[in-house]
Amino acid sequence: MARRGAGAWVRESVWEIPLRRYLALLVTAALIAGLVFGVRALTHVNRSCAPGVARPPDSTQCVGVATGPYDFGHTQLRDVVGAIARENDRLKPGTWVTVALMLPYSSTSRTSLNDIQHQLQGAYMAQYQANHDSNGQAPAIRLVLANPGATGDHWQQTVDQLVRMTAGADRLRAVAGIGQSTDNNKKAVGALTRHGIPVVGSSITADDLANGQGGKDPYPGLARVSPTNTDEARALASFARVSAGKALLVYDRPGDPYTRTLQKSFAALIKGSPYEPQPFTPPADRSEEGTTANTFRQITHLVCDTSRETDTILFAGRHTQLRQFINALGARGCQDRAFTVLTGDEASYLTHESDLDRSALRHRLSVRYTSLAHPDAWTKDPARTGGTAADFDALHKLLTAAERGPAGPIGPAALDDGQLIIGYDALQLAVHGIREAVPDGKNFPALADVGLQWPQVKGSLRVGGASGWICLDVHGNPYDKAVPIVELTPEGGSRFVKIAWPEGKPPSKECLPPS
Repeated sequence: MARRGAGAWVRESVWEIPLRRYLALLVTAALIAGLVFGVRALTHVNRSCAPGVARPPDSTQCVGVATGPYDFGHTQLRDVVGAIARENDRLKPGTWVTVALMLPYSSTSRTSLNDIQHQLQGAYMAQYQANHDSNGQAPAIRLVLANPGATGDHWQQTVDQLVRMTAGADRLRAVAGIGQSTDNNKKAVGALTRHGIPVVGSSITADDLANGQGGKDPYPGLARVSPTNTDEARALASFARVSAGKALLVYDRPGDPYTRTLQKSFAALIKGSPYEPQPFTPPADRSEEGTTANTFRQITHLVCDTSRETDTILFAGRHTQLRQFINALGARGCQDRAFTVLTGDEASYLTHESDLDRSALRHRLSVRYTSLAHPDAWTKDPARTGGTAADFDALHKLLTAAERGPAGPIGPAALDDGQLIIGYDALQLAVHGIREAVPDGKNFPALADVGLQWPQVKGSLRVGGASGWICLDVHGNPYDKAVPIVELTPEGGSRFVKIAWPEGKPPSKECLPPS
């Protein structure tokens, strides 16, 4: 066999063999990389739900800001979401600003979804009115839906999106709604107002989710259309004349912003009571059942152990626990004694609650609460000031037009739980602030100027809400706002009782808060 030349040996040993090895390694690496990318492509989960809305990595909920017709998987929202989309599409480019209605749209609670549907319908009615029935005032209003999650856990993601929407074509100028007074919603409102975004609370009532407490304004740019828990309790006291010696307090421990401030307000009403307040501990998510029904069964024994002069129970808790407590009281041992449960506006959630044992209300038990609004307030107990039947009738006409005209359909509407009314009023206030802030010669207000309008919403500049006059103090809180006292009925639904007032009487016709 002939010997290879030195050059061939060098070529093979030094170049060709290593080169073949390197090529093999490169091919192998390429195959592995292709396999990895292929597996990733096959296993990649598309977390997008709709424009502006997606599932976070740690959640199955669709959260964010829906800028198109997205109903968050709830068919009961479909009609009103579609109506909002049609109204948004009708707006001419360059003529509108955006308002976001922030509510827990991904909730699975039937009771919460009813309230969300009604607030959304009310907000849409105010949008439609602003764009069609305001003598051409500008700018027009585009409405979008902001979802921080069922319990608000994803508030940061949603707030970040809203902050980005203040610049550019979206021109976000206010966030309305917010929903319940929870710790997550407190964080969301704090973050929004720190970024200079005006917020209009619809159903938030907690004292510590308001400005003016201790003379401080921790949420600059926040306005509310609902009274604080303290004002609700004062109105309730002026109506019911609660006596310390005849009342027992039952409260949520450790509580949340709503229940804690309601407990504090109720405790002040019955200071000196001979009875120790009775606590219960619900799940962290107060829409869940938990084991509190067992605790309430025990508390009903203590209710029956009180003196026969005791006839009032003050309840500081959320609607799920209130429903459990009412059901337990229906089976109490002392049904020969009459009791009245007095509580806050959270009871309005039970207006259409199918799990409430209505027969309990036939056993000498009354449940009365401070509603945020009621359709009978201005027809059955009209006051000379503080609100008018005409202001409510404006909303009623809009709803009639939505049933029969181009504004609808919006789905079945209900007024007796107050949520549609308060959603309408919150958007009315947002529109008022936006349009009052537009400078002469301009089409749109600066973001920072909208929240500066709240201290001037009083006197002749008040908003004639369907729930009553909205006259704000310098901290953005409604002054002496009408508080309908409402009673749950055994037949279903609720019954209006009387309008009560935090100041004990309606405001003056000027509606100017005192210093």
